[in-house]
Amino acid sequence: MGTYTPDKMPARDTGHHRQCMQTTVELEKEEGADLTMTGKLRLPPLNALRVFYAVAQHRSFRQAADELLVTPQAVGQQIKLLEDTLQVTLFERKGRTIELTESAILLSHYVNAGFEEFAEGVRRITKSAYRERINLNASPYFATHYLLPRLSLFRQILPGADLRLTTMVDLPDFGRDDIDMTVQWGYGKWPDYEVTLLVPDPKIICCTSALGEQIQSAQDLTRFTLLDTVKSKRLWPDILRHLKVEKTESDRSIGFDDAATMRRATLQGIGIGLVSVIDAEEDLRSGALVAPLGRDAISDMNSEEVPGFFLIVPKGHLRVKAVAALHRWLSQQDWASDLGVPPLPKPTPLAD
Repeated sequence: MGTYTPDKMPARDTGHHRQCMQTTVELEKEEGADLTMTGKLRLPPLNALRVFYAVAQHRSFRQAADELLVTPQAVGQQIKLLEDTLQVTLFERKGRTIELTESAILLSHYVNAGFEEFAEGVRRITKSAYRERINLNASPYFATHYLLPRLSLFRQILPGADLRLTTMVDLPDFGRDDIDMTVQWGYGKWPDYEVTLLVPDPKIICCTSALGEQIQSAQDLTRFTLLDTVKSKRLWPDILRHLKVEKTESDRSIGFDDAATMRRATLQGIGIGLVSVIDAEEDLRSGALVAPLGRDAISDMNSEEVPGFFLIVPKGHLRVKAVAALHRWLSQQDWASDLGVPPLPKPTPLAD
């Protein structure tokens, strides 16, 4: 049997081969386009992103090649393919070293998050020795005053779970921050997620006794600095409207990131604070603060005007059994019972 060589190929086959090569090149060009026929963004080849991920981590083509068990030339080819596909420069050579461009730094952040998501997804669906991991974020105030005392109860329900708790104030990026669910302070306005009210967070208007002596009516509040939270610009406006207080030119406030800082500012006499019931009861009993308008001055506000702590979870996350179990447990707890405290002594009437 003769040896197959190109010069023995029939002319017809040569033309067919050339046509196939041309078609392949055209397809490759189409694959490099930014958008598909349907208008969706076409992603670069996964292998090129994997190589980029390694180079970005090591800041070296050679070290990336060693990790991937390929040659530095192969790494360079994949990076060039990625740069051509994206039409951006990702690395700049500085002598024997390389530096990431601004575009590469930004891309590496998302590629890193993507590969971590891949790993987490594989880990969760495979029968491995890893325990079920649940990543819960909670408002620092909710975590300290409500959640931590009860976590041992959840352990009894799902003893094999690896529960990890973080306390970011702002709503996390569930994918980037690797969070399964979060408890946030606010008014329940998160339309893209499954949202459940766990417990309202009613406030008591508090201040030091020195400031309280100068407050004879609700209108007097506008003479002082109102301590506010940057998480909501409606808290004081709703309260003042409820108390039928007329706004004045001198209305002013100071915003704080968290309830603990606002409480400290109130204790230091910086202004009039809105203190959560649990903390307010403690400060009122000790005499550190007073409620110049009475403890129940704003207790009859409409429920939609009262902030609270809400459990927020992407709907798809509830398909994971351990996450669904924690979500169900958190939703079923009687968190409001923690607000129950013995009645305060009768307040001293305001001076005439």
